Amino acid sequence: MKFLNFNGKYYQEGTPIITADSRALRYGDGIFETIKFKNDECILLEDHLKRLWLGLDRLQFEKPKLFTKQFLRDELVKLLQKNKETEARIRINIFKGNGGLYDAENHQPNFIIQTMPLKSDTAVLNGNGLQVCIYKEALKAIDSFSNLKHNNFLPYLMGAQFAKEQKCNDAIILNHHLRICDSTIANIFIIKNGIIYTPALSEGCVAGVMRNFLLTHLPMLDLEVNECVMTEEMLLGADEVFLSNSIYNIRWVAGINDKSYENKISRSIHEKLSQTKPAVFC
Repeated sequence: MKFLNFNGKYYQEGTPIITADSRALRYGDGIFETIKFKNDECILLEDHLKRLWLGLDRLQFEKPKLFTKQFLRDELVKLLQKNKETEARIRINIFKGNGGLYDAENHQPNFIIQTMPLKSDTAVLNGNGLQVCIYKEALKAIDSFSNLKHNNFLPYLMGAQFAKEQKCNDAIILNHHLRICDSTIANIFIIKNGIIYTPALSEGCVAGVMRNFLLTHLPMLDLEVNECVMTEEMLLGADEVFLSNSIYNIRWVAGINDKSYENKISRSIHEKLSQTKPAVFC
């Protein structure tokens, strides 16, 4: 039997815990993080909490004095222990309580922490390259919330549905300039003539914790990486493409539309990064 943690209390998975008046349900008034737990460690935990706290400030949550990063860390550790997890995907969702647009009961954080089994291949570079498509029906706005993982992710939701319909592994999301933003679950990197490029945060992509790790560590591996404005033409003209997120690290892309990509530098990056230790104890 698995449990979830709702505001410090444990409930069996599947238990109803919010009402029809919830601002989270009505308006998506919340934010979330997904963290990998492996080898008794929460990978890049401090980076996740830093982004989470930035999101709480941007969404104007009123944090009680005792609602701290250490408090949330302790709560997720207790849930891991209760569920007897050894490898897991941890999802933290923080949202506001009941009310309408102008009459919220308060702006204090409610939280749900869940743990889900982690696939054994999350640290292994995918043997078969991903097939990716480009989703153009919903464009992502560039604003002060673009870099956060908030609960208003409709372009990503519909992009994922489009990818499934097209029998693709993932879909690329465009910003309102029709430029490359990210994918439905990852940041995107391209390689051209040995140089690595990724969309700048000013292009509206999520500020991924693995993206930040790569931007910090790739130069240490004598690899040049640049944040840029990325067009569809640049993407389709690249030599290699790979995606990054905190669960899978990096995954290489074999094809987009009719374009095929190599997997030389991407594989080398994965092998070199696997020798590092991007982890923080819970």
